[in-house]
Amino acid sequence: MTGAAQPKIRKSRIKKGDRVQVISGKAKGQTGEVLQVDLRHSTALIKEVNMVQRHTKPRRQGESGGILSMESPIHLSNLLKYCESCDRGVRKLCEKPAECRYYQARRK
Repeated sequence: MTGAAQPKIRKSRIKKGDRVQVISGKAKGQTGEVLQVDLRHSTALIKEVNMVQRHTKPRRQGESGGILSMESPIHLSNLLKYCESCDRGVRKLCEKPAECRYYQARRK
């Protein structure tokens, strides 16, 4: 008996702790730090970006329910690494800001 085919887990350029910029969707243009990357679903959680409200009921006695704000996952294809020296999302980060082509274009 063979089981169901598992989805392929691909590598990602975006890792936990990276600073990224959202390039499409309702959070377009926002930047933040990556909290978690899920390679199985190709999504990432970005700190204080794509916030949603979750209505929760108290589960135990003494626990409070209410409306909680939490991050919602964003697909990796909608993210670009954010370069601090260029002040924009880029595919490849600059090791030396003076040699970065975006940085040089902005200096002129």
